[in-house]
Parts: sequence; C-alpha cells; structure tokens
Amino acid sequence: MAGKIFIVGIGPGSSDYLTKRALDVVKNADVTVGSIRAVDLFEDIREKIPFNVKNLVEKLEEAVELAIGGKTVAILSTGDPGFSGVLNTVLRIADEKGFDEGNIEVIPGISSLQLAAAKTHIQWDNANVMTFHGRENVEDILEVINNGKATIALPSRKVRDMAQFLLDNGVSESREVTVCERLSYDDERIVNATLKEIADSEFTYMCIMVIH
Repeated sequence: MAGKIFIVGIGPGSSDYLTKRALDVVKNADVTVGSIRAVDLFEDIREKIPFNVKNLVEKLEEAVELAIGGKTVAILSTGDPGFSGVLNTVLRIADEKGFDEGNIEVIPGISSLQLAAAKTHIQWDNANVMTFHGRENVEDILEVINNGKATIALPSRKVRDMAQFLLDNGVSESREVTVCERLSYDDERIVNATLKEIADSEFTYMCIMVIH
C-alpha cells in the first residue's frame, strides 16, 4: 500500500517562522528529506535524507520511491513550496513514477517575498511579485518595472548583477531600491539605496530585491 508525501514549507530560514503544522508533520513522518539547512531546523526527526543542489532530483526521486513503498515522507521546501519551491519537481517525479497525486499534501510556508513585503511595509497584493530563481529570462522584469507598483523580486543571480542589468536597460541609476538580505536570521540586513549604489555593493545570495 502506497504511503504519503507531505511537501512542507519551512519559511524563510529561522525556526521562528515554522508553522505548528510543519513541526507536527515532520515529527510524525517516517523520513524527512531536505537541504541540510532545512533539516537542521527540526529537532524531532525519525530519519533524514539531506540533499544539495547537485543531487536534489536524485534525492527527490528517492523520496517518491520511499512513499511508493509505503513510507510517510516529508519533503522540506524553503519558503513556500509553490513559489520557487520543489512542488512542481515533486509532482513531475510522482507522475513519472505513477504515484497518486491524491496522496500528496502541500503544507504552505511563509515566503521570503512575503517577509520582505512586511519589512518594507508594502501591501503585496498591490505589487509585482516575481521570481527569477533558476530562470534566465530576467528581461521579464522590464515589462512591469514602470507600471506604478513596487516590484518584489527574487533574483536568479547576484543582486548587483540584476541591478546592473536594470541600469543597462535604461532604468534610472537614482531609482530607489531596498535589498533584504538573510531575512529572519540574526544577521538580517535591510539596505535602502539607489540602483547605482546597489550595483556597486556586495550581498550574499540570500536576498530579496524591492524596486520602488
């Protein structure tokens, strides 16, 4: 008899943003699959299978196989599974392996974009919300950048590269930008500057960019 897969949103990174539902699902799962950073958020895990960028698909395939074999599997997804998360990848693998989608449950989490909107006091249903994670078509941002709304973006590359791309495509160097770095962590940093200043600065890869 087939088991069940929970795709669990774990929020932006700090355990403060884990939901009770996420904690309960992981506690009761036979196996928990996720990045080392994600797995380390949970103290009560029966069996864990860590993955990294290079073996992500391989480990997700293993997770689905375990569920086919009758295990209850929790797959951890940073932020919310449906926004730059692993939802689509898990659904594709499950379909390829004939695992019933009815036995997959998604536990939503708090996206770093939501937290960035909160930190910058933006009503995010009135903003352009975009992700470029794993995508190369960064030029899509040019279609909305001047529509009168703030643009909250998850860059696909370094923040300074996205800032330089905007400058190279005619966006004013004095455009106001907020970079939210390592949101929810103790060393969280929020920088308000011009687009030119951001292009000349260094940030970690864990950033959200808000173009005002």
